[in-house]
Amino acid sequence: MTAPEQPVRYRSPDEDSARWLGFPYRPGDIVISSRSKTGTTWVQMICALLVFQTPDLPAPLSQLSPWLDWLIVPREEVFSQLAAQPHRRFIKTHSPLDGLPLDDRATYIVTGRHPLDAAVSLFHQGENIDRARLRSLTGQPPRSGERPPPPPLHDRLVAWVDGDDRPEDYLDSLPGFMWHLSDAWRRRAEPNVVMVHYADLERDLDAEMRRLAAVLGIEVAEKTWSSLVNAARFEQMRARADQLAPDPAGIFKDKGRFFRRGGSGAGPEVLSAEELAHYYDRTAKMAEADMLAWLHR
Repeated sequence: MTAPEQPVRYRSPDEDSARWLGFPYRPGDIVISSRSKTGTTWVQMICALLVFQTPDLPAPLSQLSPWLDWLIVPREEVFSQLAAQPHRRFIKTHSPLDGLPLDDRATYIVTGRHPLDAAVSLFHQGENIDRARLRSLTGQPPRSGERPPPPPLHDRLVAWVDGDDRPEDYLDSLPGFMWHLSDAWRRRAEPNVVMVHYADLERDLDAEMRRLAAVLGIEVAEKTWSSLVNAARFEQMRARADQLAPDPAGIFKDKGRFFRRGGSGAGPEVLSAEELAHYYDRTAKMAEADMLAWLHR
């Protein structure tokens, strides 16, 4: 894989892709690169099950698979935590591949989901975050006054579709979402880049887990498969939210609400036919037709 001479820097108030610079990769490392709410935790769980080959994980998922970009935990602490792991490592990032120092020894898994579904899920998650605690943990000053209530879901989604934020400024915008996936799509022929669609995990979880195991070179005894697949099902993960929700710092008001719906279709059903057509017209100008056909299945 050919990496850019200097990765693009993606920043938000609580994450910074530059924390990857100088990361000491190991042979076999797995990097899960995803936009928010596109199946990140699901794929982390699948990787954990394949690596440990048991539903009984040795630690909470966020400890086994830390989010390296996140400013909540000091960079040196995350590096030390990963250096101490004796098992095959699988690391979370919300940065696109062009924001990482890429390494041929690692495998990069990029997740995709219908952007409208991801946006609706992201809006709901935002309402579950303790903003005061998040600001405190990231060194931001306290917010003056009460936070105004958010607009109705429909209005937020319409505004999100029309947003023009640059990916470097706001990756959770529609342009940022499209850039993240378009960059990975152009690299999909690389032997260490694999793309996973949320809808495929829904439709045939067993087959997708077997596909990932083959890509990662992990052998699993046939008698073990059913227990691993069952442990990765949405209902089972929601029942274990205390161990699996990505919240090591306690910023969620309710960890169980992180696993809210787990299905597809929540985004398109919010918009009118005319608004949905506008969304598809707009995304047609942002990405290649074959990538959009894959993404919008």
